[in-house]
Amino acid sequence: MKKYILVLAVLSSLLYSKDLNGKKLFETHCWGCHHQTAVAFGPPFSEIASKRTKEEIQAYIISPKSMYKAFGYKRTVMTQFNLSDAEIESLSEYILSYKGK
Repeated sequence: MKKYILVLAVLSSLLYSKDLNGKKLFETHCWGCHHQTAVAFGPPFSEIASKRTKEEIQAYIISPKSMYKAFGYKRTVMTQFNLSDAEIESLSEYILSYKGK
């Protein structure tokens, strides 16, 4: 029983830290242009999450200059970041957590 509780606690902390990583990445890289639910320079995460799949969000994060036309934008001013696959995963999950908000 103690092992079960320990495993559950470890898994819970991993899930919680994943959310914190996405939030931290947002605060570090995105907050200047995007807000969670309000319009800033770029669209809010709630709008992005309601319109885009996880794969589309990740593709745009990876290469905004090659994706903006596919998304129907006339131009892009989004900075291209050099994020790891794990960071892109965390950030896209954080963005999608605003779907329906």
